[in-house]
Amino acid sequence: MNRRVSEDPMQFGIFSVGDVTVDPTTGTAPTEGERIKAILAIAQKAEEVGLDVFALGEHHNPPFVPSSPTTMLGWIAAKTQRLQLSTATTLITTNDPVKIAEDYAMLQHVADGRVDLTLGRGNTGPVYPWFGKDIREGIPLALENYALLRRLWDEEFVDWEGRFRTPLQGFQSTPRPLDGASPFVWHGSIRSPQIAEQAAFYGDGFFANHIFWPASHTAQMVRLYRQRFEHYGHGAADQAIVGLGGQVFMAKNSQDAVRAFRPYFDNAPVYGHGPSLEDFTSQTPLTVGSPQEVIDKTLGFRDYVGDYQRQLFLMDHAGLPLKTVLEQLDLLGEEVVPVLRAEFAKNRPAHVPDAPTHEALVATAGRRTEARERARGIAEADAERHAAAQPKAPQGASFSRQAR
Repeated sequence: MNRRVSEDPMQFGIFSVGDVTVDPTTGTAPTEGERIKAILAIAQKAEEVGLDVFALGEHHNPPFVPSSPTTMLGWIAAKTQRLQLSTATTLITTNDPVKIAEDYAMLQHVADGRVDLTLGRGNTGPVYPWFGKDIREGIPLALENYALLRRLWDEEFVDWEGRFRTPLQGFQSTPRPLDGASPFVWHGSIRSPQIAEQAAFYGDGFFANHIFWPASHTAQMVRLYRQRFEHYGHGAADQAIVGLGGQVFMAKNSQDAVRAFRPYFDNAPVYGHGPSLEDFTSQTPLTVGSPQEVIDKTLGFRDYVGDYQRQLFLMDHAGLPLKTVLEQLDLLGEEVVPVLRAEFAKNRPAHVPDAPTHEALVATAGRRTEARERARGIAEADAERHAAAQPKAPQGASFSRQAR
């Protein structure tokens, strides 16, 4: 992943969780249909203002509407030319890996390669029994399901037997990944070190949610991922592929931004009726202020995670009307992102990889496969050393077993 393949080393974009929330200033909420159409308009606006990425979460419970991200992203693919399409979460625990393999390979063909995805366990416990799963098995499900997904994309025919699904014999997922290169995978996590370890083992990207937790927590998770990425032989720690989330609300004048956003913050389902807006902005990455304040705080992220590859912002939540979100995107695209591109590019070491693209993945497919084989050998050696020191290893300790 060291080869320069794009003009800009970082990707900037937005992600949506697709919540249907009452606008506290009007007391009304959009219908599900209106919210879905608004998300589609927001994605098109993201390309119009020069952003690189639009990502959509997956949810199966009200008040969220994106239960089928690939359906919406397929529509967006047909309406855009260069926008990278991603997910803010694809539920690796409750979705069948076979369906994920086929759905996202199909989307990859439809979008001419402009597809990647972020795997996660989700934020809603009841989703597990809805899909016949046990939340207590969340981490083992994430590990085993991704091991199978990886093989379905990397191998033409797959024999498989695991704990959580029926066996496969000579199975071939269809369509095959575009140009022989599967979509790039980010492993998303808020608090689970096992997921950072998983991302590092495979040499995949790690996406830190970076919404509700202080900078010290994000720094710790990214540092763990980078250390383990290097341990598994994928490159130096600063060559690991990192993405961050974030939240912003802007106005030309900082006081106007605070005044306009406060009722939305105070009533938002995810953080309303808790810490004050001032406390939340001081303790988390949330920025409410002028475009310059957004620039300054975002540039500060590099101080504790190092040079990274993707920055996504959450902007269409908490009941904000579509008109306001589109105005926010104008500010982001015209006044914020151009400055961030220039500043993040300064003093960036040449050996730090650019943001992953389909073209880069095609060019490095063989090397990535070899790197994963090396990582498997390292994991097996680690497991043997661990077994010698402590004969009864904890369940799930060896990624070499999961990856087979």
